[in-house]
Amino acid sequence: MSVSDQVGGVSEPRVPDPVSVLVVEDDATIRRAVQLSLERYGYQVAVAVNGLDGLEAFRAGRYDLLILDVMLPELDGIGLCRRIREESLVPVLMMSARGDALDVVSGLEAGADDYVVKPVDTPVLVARIRTLLRRATFRPAGPEAVPARGAGPVNPAVVSANRAVAPGDAGTTPGELVFGDLSVNTLGLEVRRSGRPVPLTPTELRLLLEFAAAPGAVLDRRRLLRDVWDYGWEGDTRVVDLCVLRLRRKIGAERIETVRGFGYKLVRD
Repeated sequence: MSVSDQVGGVSEPRVPDPVSVLVVEDDATIRRAVQLSLERYGYQVAVAVNGLDGLEAFRAGRYDLLILDVMLPELDGIGLCRRIREESLVPVLMMSARGDALDVVSGLEAGADDYVVKPVDTPVLVARIRTLLRRATFRPAGPEAVPARGAGPVNPAVVSANRAVAPGDAGTTPGELVFGDLSVNTLGLEVRRSGRPVPLTPTELRLLLEFAAAPGAVLDRRRLLRDVWDYGWEGDTRVVDLCVLRLRRKIGAERIETVRGFGYKLVRD
């Protein structure tokens, strides 16, 4: 892993407030390289050498973000991600040595928010981390609030909401949009289906807000990569497809329609 203080040709300042990251990687060389590189950028980094140790460290600590290798002894990264998702919505970045489609799909289906292929340059890794942290930061009209750390469940309202949501079918609550049995509160950032809360990861919630802002309109994958994942570069559209799949499982498969060759749209009724 190369170490650089440049991201996109612009000198990067150290992060002002310590951000806690847990890296679970069995390769000692890669693990140390990632730790030292992130510490140079001001992150607080804890490490674990296998999946079971990673699960124990996760439960014992309070982390803003997790970086998990796919191929881990004891408990692989896919299984570890699934276990974590049973307890928390903390942002998860998967690392794959091969970038095989199966690894990527399995990781994203398990609940990961994004992935990188090893070896990865430090500026790329840091850029991915920052986009994940931005997505997991709730910015209401007042002062910025950050999500609670730790192994406990994360409030589904923990998501960036900088862009106003267009009016839709108004509900009885201010800022509420209703689509059939689905209600989206764009102010409180709460989602309910048939009156029951729907626990969404920050990425899933931001994706739903993007659809709710333009119900019935077809949104193509590259636009969603840009607006939801904050990708300023070409990204893998499989990330979008797998996140849409996870979102459908939670809000109803019929609520998001696939428009072949174009993208997806939120069904109004």
